[in-house]
Amino acid sequence: MPPPFGATDATHHRPGFPKGGSSVAVTRALPEETAIAMVYDGTTHAVMMATPADVQDFAVGFSLTEGIVTGLDQIASCEVIPHPKGIEAQMWLAEDRGAQLAARRRSLAGPVGCGLCGIDSIEAAVRSLPTLAGIGPVLTVEEIASATESLRGWQPLHDRTRAVHAAGFLLPGQGVVLAREDVGRHNALDKLIGAMVRQGIDPAQGAIVLTSRISTEMVQKCVMAGCTILIAVSAPTLHALRLAEGAGLTLAAFARGEGFDLFCHPQRLRAEVFDVA
Repeated sequence: MPPPFGATDATHHRPGFPKGGSSVAVTRALPEETAIAMVYDGTTHAVMMATPADVQDFAVGFSLTEGIVTGLDQIASCEVIPHPKGIEAQMWLAEDRGAQLAARRRSLAGPVGCGLCGIDSIEAAVRSLPTLAGIGPVLTVEEIASATESLRGWQPLHDRTRAVHAAGFLLPGQGVVLAREDVGRHNALDKLIGAMVRQGIDPAQGAIVLTSRISTEMVQKCVMAGCTILIAVSAPTLHALRLAEGAGLTLAAFARGEGFDLFCHPQRLRAEVFDVA
């Protein structure tokens, strides 16, 4: 049987084996993972394995970052429907967006580790990105270095399970103000972007913070959302860096409290810190 709709974890009792000791009884909370189908105008477009929480945020964010819509007003309705083997996010689009989607219909079925699995052409996987306009927000060294630590306070599911990713939104002078969690890093990012749009928060006013590496898809999603700064606890891939350079996205990686590496577009970091021979 699938988990109850909305369940994000469950406890399991198992033997544990501490180092150098004998078997002891332990109780672990494990994150739930459910098939979530993105259905547009009655046709399934994508099926993702994801944490069954914040599904409307997920549906809206996925729609925006995949270019299916360019604004919340182009989604006429969104209904979350649980099924015995998964969940459907049923969306009906404005007439013009529905016609455009029908013209470029694709099939995608990806595991939590890779949201690009199932794309049926090279062009779709390495799509062109818009160029981010303007400088946008400017952050201090301290704000970037402490961003992932600030995000830690927004990860209750991680605290229980130690098995999920998070994506958060940081505003200058305020720290992280919103976050979402999921078993998939790209799902967490889509959920965050959807939550921001639904709450009227402009992604261009702050930075997105990730608990994962910076992959190609994470850059694509941030740029499609209009966010100009991406901060992560781990490294970018080379292709992700190339995309960020071309799109005008500032990348800060290895942000773990004591510092970070700035990979491209330093104009969004206070200029007085650049005292390098």
